[in-house]
Amino acid sequence: MPEPRRLVLASTSPYRAQLLQRLGLPFETAAPDFDEAPLEDEAPAATALRLSVGKAEAVAARFQDALVIGSDQVAWGGAGRLDKPGTHEAAVRQLRSMSGRCARFHTAVSLLDARGGDLQSRVVECKVFFRVLDERRIEAYLRREQPYDCAGSAKAEGLGIALIERIDTTDPTSLIGLPLIALTEMLERAGMPVI
Repeated sequence: MPEPRRLVLASTSPYRAQLLQRLGLPFETAAPDFDEAPLEDEAPAATALRLSVGKAEAVAARFQDALVIGSDQVAWGGAGRLDKPGTHEAAVRQLRSMSGRCARFHTAVSLLDARGGDLQSRVVECKVFFRVLDERRIEAYLRREQPYDCAGSAKAEGLGIALIERIDTTDPTSLIGLPLIALTEMLERAGMPVI
């Protein structure tokens, strides 16, 4: 019986690691040493794809016998790109700009077989429609959730769900940062079925 392949998540994101744990496969995590700066005039989906591939390639250079997962997400809303706000003030601005509007989250996942060089990638789009948000609701939410490390400031897996009117996507885990439906198919094609 062949020895099981190593599976490495090219990320230090606790959210991505928690999602990958759902599949019940043993895996390691490794920080990708990769420049994540966006390129001028690059479309959000193209940025997410380029970064997910780059992260997988950067980590594969250190784990040459592994299957390496890279992932990245680019969110776009009313005021442009929705990055991680970092501060309370930036989160307030983001949520004000998204009140009553739709944000698009482009989440890319790549699976690179470091042994043979086979690369699979996919971008999953998720549309998030926000409720109309008044100042009281924004402040109450931010005091309780403090989602300053979350693109768009609305942590849908937590209290942020109360800010959202509707989510349209083919893969609900893509909003949190790792499209598990797509990844499960990729792992199966790479010879590592989840079930």
